[in-house]
Amino acid sequence: MNATDKRARVILTPEGLALPVRLASRGSRAGALMLDLMLLGFGMALFQLLVQGIAGGLLDGTALDPSAAPRGAQEFLLIVLVIVYFAAWYGYFLVQELGPRGATLGKRIVGIRIAARSGGSLAPEAVIARNLIRDIELFYPIVLILTLLVMNAGDEDIGPLPWVATGWFALFLLLPFFNRDALRAGDIVAGTWVIERPRAKLAAALSAQGAAAAQGASAVTGARYAFGEAELSIYGEKELQTLEQMLRDAPPEALAAVHATICRKIGWNPGAGDERAFLEAFYAQLRAKLEGDMRFGKRKADKFS
Repeated sequence: MNATDKRARVILTPEGLALPVRLASRGSRAGALMLDLMLLGFGMALFQLLVQGIAGGLLDGTALDPSAAPRGAQEFLLIVLVIVYFAAWYGYFLVQELGPRGATLGKRIVGIRIAARSGGSLAPEAVIARNLIRDIELFYPIVLILTLLVMNAGDEDIGPLPWVATGWFALFLLLPFFNRDALRAGDIVAGTWVIERPRAKLAAALSAQGAAAAQGASAVTGARYAFGEAELSIYGEKELQTLEQMLRDAPPEALAAVHATICRKIGWNPGAGDERAFLEAFYAQLRAKLEGDMRFGKRKADKFS
């Protein structure tokens, strides 16, 4: 990672590892949100058409003609739609961002994801907080402005409310431009960053380098590192991705810290001086194990799963 990159940051994990990351650009975040809103809006519209087709098409021309349905039945159907819309609106973001990828479909398309600034796993309360605050930042002021425009078109006196709503909207909209990490209010409250997702092609390149390509043999000491099932079962996909980034970007002292952490976890004591070869061998063998498990339908998202 370029040291002069203004979007380069380092996350310190709970294990004490310094993980280099790159903040997502403001443009990519805006694009991801637009994609998510388009997908969500399309899904809601499709669901409403489906409900109308079922409620109307099946009953049309019968004694239970929907045009003659009692008002209570119509209100019940409306309540069902409102509940589904509410669940879809919040569930779309919460379910996907709480998953192992930490990203909605829109974020995955543009190649970004959410990460905790503390370096740990994303807490449910953090994801909930940042999504609830999005409504206060963006959607409530937009709804208010549209409502005021309709009222104004009807010659109603709305006083200074348009200026208040515009100021509210502008305050939150411009907040990411006035802090170096491009944090919106939801990120500040939840303690999160939105970062670029590592490119998948980097993993293939690493598997052909150093001890990873020499069946665990070190070019420095000649030692051959082979790890058993129990040792490789400690970590999952998230830790593999972290190790990949460390091998590509981290300085030797950071690799030494990673080496010490892994050795402590798996109960090894290979000594110092050959840390990179050890990590390259561990990376290659862990990757091979996880890929083999995936072929049999088994996935290990992280060390906690």
